[in-house]
Amino acid sequence: MKRIAIFASGSGSNAETIAHHFADRPDVQVSLILTNNPDAGVIQRARRLHIPVVVFDRKTFYETDRILELLVNQKIDLVVLAGFMMLIPEKLIRAFPEKMVNIHPALLPKYGGRGMYGHFVHEAVVAAGERQSGITIHFVNEVYDEGKIIFQATCDLENSDTPEDVARKVQLLEHEHYPAMVDKLLSNLPE
Repeated sequence: MKRIAIFASGSGSNAETIAHHFADRPDVQVSLILTNNPDAGVIQRARRLHIPVVVFDRKTFYETDRILELLVNQKIDLVVLAGFMMLIPEKLIRAFPEKMVNIHPALLPKYGGRGMYGHFVHEAVVAAGERQSGITIHFVNEVYDEGKIIFQATCDLENSDTPEDVARKVQLLEHEHYPAMVDKLLSNLPE
């Protein structure tokens, strides 16, 4: 069985979509959801889905090996970032080479990097007058949003679109494509 750990800091809609995608699959399990935000909506979603949750603080994440040990002990095959707002420590990246994936709500390399997440991305896209936006799924490296791009999908934007309109269009792409790409990555992992 392939085992997934999902890191999320927010509402957890992508985490839930991924969990639903694999719910009836005996060969894949979302084994763990991890968050740095004790008030994150993903916690309630995980409980509803009967997925164990680990809440950790900044010190634990950056100054101890507790999270790495947890992932290794749980025999995690793929780490999935779904709205996780912290830079991943190098030791975690080294432990999961090309087995840690993130989704970004824009077409990288545009509108990426530190501070470019959520509504900040969509506001920048609208302010620049872009005619398209979309999603980028990429491997995680030690720099925000600079890992090798695996997949992109686009949506057309109208002159009248607000950042909230862009967010809705992009989220539809996320929910459509992220679970399928996670599935594909898992199928490419060695047994």
